[in-house]
Amino acid sequence: MTRNRRILVAVGGALALVAVVWGINAFGSKPAPAAPTTTATAAPTETAHITATLFYASSDGQALVGVKRDVPLASGVVEQGRQILLTELQAAPQPYIKVIPEGTALRAFYVTDRGDAFVDLSPEVSRAHPGGSLNELMTVYALVNAVTTNLPAVQRVQILVDGKEVDALAGHVDIRRPLTRDVSLVRERDSTQDPKLKTKSK
Repeated sequence: MTRNRRILVAVGGALALVAVVWGINAFGSKPAPAAPTTTATAAPTETAHITATLFYASSDGQALVGVKRDVPLASGVVEQGRQILLTELQAAPQPYIKVIPEGTALRAFYVTDRGDAFVDLSPEVSRAHPGGSLNELMTVYALVNAVTTNLPAVQRVQILVDGKEVDALAGHVDIRRPLTRDVSLVRERDSTQDPKLKTKSK
């Protein structure tokens, strides 16, 4: 083989090697990163509710008023009763007044086979009570009426304080036994908001 021919063969081989290397780099390169996928955020599911009648003092503080409020739906009489009472212990909607002393907590709620419910409250229900027979009546019957009005299976309610039976919350209303619903203190609407219910002046 002549010298020129050897040079041409060598050059051709070098070019072929360059082509092979280029091909490896071109087709063996890492693929471009895929665009990030967005995960759809599930919309929060709304909690099911029931409409319950809860009881608060009228804006003049002289009567109880039944107020319709949304209460979380629960399974079974006992758990539904707990939800009703927990809502009753919350702040009253305007213009009504909460009749359960501030700081009172629900310790337990249970129902017997006879349909008697027991509402066990923390000591604040007595310790922080403002006193007075009317205030005490409204506290007791806001609880009794809230349970018996919304739970047909419950006929009577006994209030316990710190897990114990007590004579009264503030010395006026006997709660040593289960009490039935009493609407004698209940006003259909707040007379201060409805002129038709205001007492006529003499």
